[in-house]
Amino acid sequence: MSDERGRGRKQERPRTQHDFVQPARRVAYEVIAAVRESDAYANLLLPTRIKRAALNTADAALATELTYGTLRMQGFYDRVIAEAAGRPVSAIDPAILDVLRLGAHQLLATRVATHAAVNESVELARQVGSRAATGFTNGVLRTISRSSTEEWRERILADATGDDDRLAIEHSHPVWVVRAFRQSLRIEGREAELDDLLIADNAAPRVNMVALPGLVPAGETAGLGEANTFSPTGFVLAGGDPVHLMHDHNGRIRVQDEGSQLAALALSRARPAEKGERWLDLCAGPGGKAALLAAEALAVGAELVANELVPARATLVRKALAAVPAAVPVWEEDGTTFGDAHPEAFDRILLDAPCTGLGALRRRPEARWRKLPRDVAELSDLQSGLIDAALGALKPGGILAYVTCSPHIAETRGIVATALKKWGGAVRTLDTAGVLQGLASSPLDLPGDGGSGSVQLWPHRHGTDAMFITLLERTA
Repeated sequence: MSDERGRGRKQERPRTQHDFVQPARRVAYEVIAAVRESDAYANLLLPTRIKRAALNTADAALATELTYGTLRMQGFYDRVIAEAAGRPVSAIDPAILDVLRLGAHQLLATRVATHAAVNESVELARQVGSRAATGFTNGVLRTISRSSTEEWRERILADATGDDDRLAIEHSHPVWVVRAFRQSLRIEGREAELDDLLIADNAAPRVNMVALPGLVPAGETAGLGEANTFSPTGFVLAGGDPVHLMHDHNGRIRVQDEGSQLAALALSRARPAEKGERWLDLCAGPGGKAALLAAEALAVGAELVANELVPARATLVRKALAAVPAAVPVWEEDGTTFGDAHPEAFDRILLDAPCTGLGALRRRPEARWRKLPRDVAELSDLQSGLIDAALGALKPGGILAYVTCSPHIAETRGIVATALKKWGGAVRTLDTAGVLQGLASSPLDLPGDGGSGSVQLWPHRHGTDAMFITLLERTA
């Protein structure tokens, strides 16, 4: 095997009929490289690249599987690559490492023929690296192909330093994330579900849709898919392109996870609304929950204000709200100042706080490698500032829904506990579990939480993103 790492000046040679990479693999590689190079989001970039490449249905499905599969299992593949290459992945040129990860996924997790996976990976290496990198890539992937997936798993797991490390290797999650999930499940007395959770994180989620209530005629979603298990406003898409479906219905049917629907509905249906109530979506980008709240507000005669500090995300909020025939202003203010800027101004507030996104790893698998433990501390400071401001902007008797798409205790129960301590008797928790059970189409499996008033949804248990929801009432 060549000892080159793929660095150095690219060697040019005349192109031949063999200089070809199948379009689906090319698209997958481009997205994986963009995730690494520019922190791109695969779920946003991939559809664009598929459209630009004019992939047919079969190739689009292959590109999707190769992209998400590689990103999900990157941690495991890196261990295999390091073993096969005889060097740490940090010593491999990043572009060539992307090629090797993509090749390893094809060899270990798909039915792609070995010769196709290796040969096209070598051609990719030639195009993005040096001539020496092609020999290195060929050697590493040939070595990987000589052992089965199970043999590689046993070999890599033999080096595990403990149970958390074993789970991290096997299910391709950072150890710190595994430990955070374990801690959150332990609070519920469900620590034994950790394996199931990690497995669910690596399963491709179904496409879930929401039909904005009151804006989609009854029966119009018939035949489009199966009704959600819990959310009364959504369904699982049976097939077809969700983008076309959204366009055909002017955005009133749109992609939205069932857990996100439940989070918004927990606020709007916590108790009967009165005409003239003022509602606020404090951190509204990209606008999915805001659109659902706007439809709910329209039905009861409430007024919604959406706020989003980041201009690009505020634009997305406006686009989402265009589906609702109501005037919903979109402000671009600092959410941490709302308590001072708008004291006691709103009857209901949704705070879908910026977070690590560890609850949506099924949809954004790269997030597990992008976030670090120090990010939790930085986000916790922001979350504490936002919940304090939101409570300040809430009228006495008003309701705040604190929501995160993360089950990390420091971002969830810890934030709520700190707010309750600061506000003392002026804020109390509501029966969030009771509210959700009351609006859900089927009973939710929600273990007792010691009276905390919080609900944690899970991918393995509820089929949703891991949304955390707490309803708080300001009493004075």
